Amino acid sequence: MTKIEKSSDKQNNELKPESGLSSLERRFYEIRNNKIFELFVIGIIIFSALMIGANSYEVSPTTLQFLSVLDIAITVIFLVEIIIRFIGEPNKKRFFHNAWNVFDTFIVLVSLIPIEDSELAILGRLVRIFRVLRMVSIIPELRILINSLIKALPQLGYVMLLMFIIFYIYAAIGTTFFANINPTLWGDIAVSLLTLFRVMTFEDWTDVMYETMAVYPLSWSFYLSFIFFTAFAFLNMVIGIVVNVLEQERQLEADIENKVSEQPTLLELKEELAEIKALLKKQ
Repeated sequence: MTKIEKSSDKQNNELKPESGLSSLERRFYEIRNNKIFELFVIGIIIFSALMIGANSYEVSPTTLQFLSVLDIAITVIFLVEIIIRFIGEPNKKRFFHNAWNVFDTFIVLVSLIPIEDSELAILGRLVRIFRVLRMVSIIPELRILINSLIKALPQLGYVMLLMFIIFYIYAAIGTTFFANINPTLWGDIAVSLLTLFRVMTFEDWTDVMYETMAVYPLSWSFYLSFIFFTAFAFLNMVIGIVVNVLEQERQLEADIENKVSEQPTLLELKEELAEIKALLKKQ
């Protein structure tokens, strides 16, 4: 069975809640797939992000207490949302096979722990900041982007390795020739690597170049060739790999949706079977 067929079978199971689900589970399934419910959760996540920004300002004790109450209400809403998604899941055994479901559940459960007045208060604030990332698990397009980046990491690793080799070679050359000119920028390999990163990001790189050109007039070739390899060639390679994987993910999603739409649901098969039985009885 191919990857597309496996994915389509999985989506078929999710698209057919009428098979084996109770009335409560069917109702929760309809709620979790309702666009209004999704927009409501997105709105709560955005509101939670705004509250994080509001807590960074100096506010009155009354306002701070009001924000704490709102934070508790948001946590409860998130807990109810996770419960609805779990109960409405057609295949509950596979609910935690999804990494995004595990992430959402972890964030919500940690948010329930009363650690505001303890030594772990910083952890509590960090968890509330990471609640903004739940936007990724709610919006499919963001999930595709993150999944594409994760799948592109093996290919990007080789590009990063080659880029590090180029960095190291140029850092060694810069240390050899320019250490006497400016030890602060070229004193050793580690400092030279930081200087080259500054050059690659075009942060006042011309000042660095003109300083060495005063001693070595042809040192401009050192900087221009380094910028060509890193900022132009390797950066475009990284962008190309990510875009290519993203297109593959989008094509895979489109193939799955087309395959699922072409297959009849269980309810349609039952209706066709009932029509066939009715025709046989008439004959």
